[in-house]
Amino acid sequence: VQLQASGGGLVQAGGSLRLSCTSSGQAFSTYAVGWFRQAPGKEREFIALISGVDKSTYYTDSVKGRFTISRDNAKNTVYLEMNNLIPAETAVYYCAAGRLWSVYRRDYDYWGQGTLVTVSS
Repeated sequence: VQLQASGGGLVQAGGSLRLSCTSSGQAFSTYAVGWFRQAPGKEREFIALISGVDKSTYYTDSVKGRFTISRDNAKNTVYLEMNNLIPAETAVYYCAAGRLWSVYRRDYDYWGQGTLVTVSS
């Protein structure tokens, strides 16, 4: 499974972006997909997760109500809609795929290359 993250860019505080994570592999719909982010000098942290077929979702508390994760299995793509962004959310955003329903990086088998989101004040 190869993952390609895209959609990052520069946005003002309070603005919105939609990230995409597209897979070129087969059986993508059977994988859970998580989004993580890594700010400069910080650990990579979990943001959101969506399961494969039933599309259950889970979010870290800091993004609940502002971020929405979704997927279109026919397009092998998972999205992360981010609203009301704040400067502290400037980071490289990564998508990852795995067989487990997990918030832990170690449980993901495949990672995209990351896409940079910069939120200006």
